Amino acid sequence: MKVALLDYGVGNLHSLVKALELGGADVCIEADAERALRADALVLPGVGAFGAAANRVGPAADSIRAALEGGLPCLGICLGMQLLFESSEEGEGRGIGMFNGTVVRLSGRRVPHMGWNQVESSRDPLFVGSENLIAYYAHSFVAPPAANADAIAWTEYEGTRFPAAVLRNRTWGVQFHPEKSDVAGVRLVQNFLREAGQ
Repeated sequence: MKVALLDYGVGNLHSLVKALELGGADVCIEADAERALRADALVLPGVGAFGAAANRVGPAADSIRAALEGGLPCLGICLGMQLLFESSEEGEGRGIGMFNGTVVRLSGRRVPHMGWNQVESSRDPLFVGSENLIAYYAHSFVAPPAANADAIAWTEYEGTRFPAAVLRNRTWGVQFHPEKSDVAGVRLVQNFLREAGQ
């Protein structure tokens, strides 16, 4: 399976490429969003800031949303998940709009939320074998209340409960970094590839 990893031009994608390749994917790092849509599946990585990434993705946002609505499998990770929404309080620019609402700043005494945290997951196939996942987080923004209807997993941080994962059609978004979340996180990436291949 050919998987396009969309490169916003702002970070090291090595660990994510390795996790996808461990799952048997043929990974191409693609800076051109329109070309990335020719792959069998799309991954939006979790590196960078919303404004800069939206600036890179924005011109192709309608094409990406149409492809996802048409069934192209997609996994958005951290910032990649946030780009699946309409906008973000973090910065200007429009997101892809696959999910409704504006990403909001995480409330808490210590922000950003950095480190390991429990993920309370549903029975979605993405979490098979990772039901008791403790995942690695590095973020200051979270999905808006509008995402509650699409949530398939949750995390609590300093009294705030927020969606750890969302799903619509064949598009998954995870707020944590599965590629940095040990064996269970890599298994989640492999589960995405299995679902994408069906």
